[in-house]
Amino acid sequence: MPLSGLKVIDLSTVIAGPGCARHLGDFGADVIKVEPPGGDTVRGIGWKDADGGSLWWRMISRNKRCVVLDLRDPDDLATLLGLCAEADVLVENLRPGKLDALGVVADDLWLTNPKLVITRVTGFGQDGPYAARPGFATIAEAMSGFASINGSADGPPVLPPIALTDEVAALAAAFATMVALRSGQGQIVDVSLIESMAQMMGPLASASKVHGYEPTRMGSSLPYTAPRGTYLCSDGQWVAISASADTIAERVMHMIGLGDDGRLTSFAGRVAHRDLIDVHLSEFIAQRSRSDVVSAFSEASAACAPVYSMSEFVQDEHTLAREIVVYVDEIPMQGPVAKLSKTPANLKWSGPKLAEHQHILSEPGWPTASP
Repeated sequence: MPLSGLKVIDLSTVIAGPGCARHLGDFGADVIKVEPPGGDTVRGIGWKDADGGSLWWRMISRNKRCVVLDLRDPDDLATLLGLCAEADVLVENLRPGKLDALGVVADDLWLTNPKLVITRVTGFGQDGPYAARPGFATIAEAMSGFASINGSADGPPVLPPIALTDEVAALAAAFATMVALRSGQGQIVDVSLIESMAQMMGPLASASKVHGYEPTRMGSSLPYTAPRGTYLCSDGQWVAISASADTIAERVMHMIGLGDDGRLTSFAGRVAHRDLIDVHLSEFIAQRSRSDVVSAFSEASAACAPVYSMSEFVQDEHTLAREIVVYVDEIPMQGPVAKLSKTPANLKWSGPKLAEHQHILSEPGWPTASP
């Protein structure tokens, strides 16, 4: 596997940090998950499997070997330091300075392991006025500007109903960790939730600084293209439409009876007359079932998709054919984040029981990579 031989210590908790280690483990990294006595917080979060285990835990800790260490105990601290001496990566998400206070100091680790990459995932980063503040995804979603533009025009700011920032930060941390490893130098990888979320905002920061542009809530619309949104069909189902290319928009305009309107031949023209377009598009869709709408747009090579429920998504033929959802230890969960043609990921086991691999700590050096 592409990351075979990569040794990772996952000292982090909840979702973003463990998610980083999970992505590395999916592609062959040997990840040792270090939990405090009593276990990781995620073990108690959300929906449970048939054995009473958290589905969050089973997914976020797959492919990891789990041990328990109390870093306030000198012997356990020494054990962790021994692991760090042999590891390639340490992932942690305590507030800045907290790990140092426990006796795990970067400069000391580099004395025995100069190439160790230390990936730190926090709410606001390792420095700056807010560095010491507790950081959660909700805070990043609020302060990055995301919540302020999410929701209907006449409604309140809306937070995402998923762990959006945590998942984005996990991907950012995994990417940045691999970049640091490629450098061949021991260093700190400083990943923050707020900066990870800021990356998702496109050129809005640029528009604000250059033009003083202040985005507002527009529901499912976009400020720079039209049509784009969700529309109700005659059978009570919904579809999502986007025409973010002139050629596609031209075909959609002809389909809904606006093909001869010269005002709608450019992005700026369609944005200026989005209300007119929405009236015609809504009427066109309201007269047809969801399947008929999708077929009509497909024939016009225009972007349209059914708005699926989760049960529809997991049962869709494309989801099944691509194995987007797979079974690990009989637990369904998302597969790897990407498919590699020559060195694919391998999901070997789901999140283990508490201290299931405690025995490996009795092995000298880095424990052998076995379940």
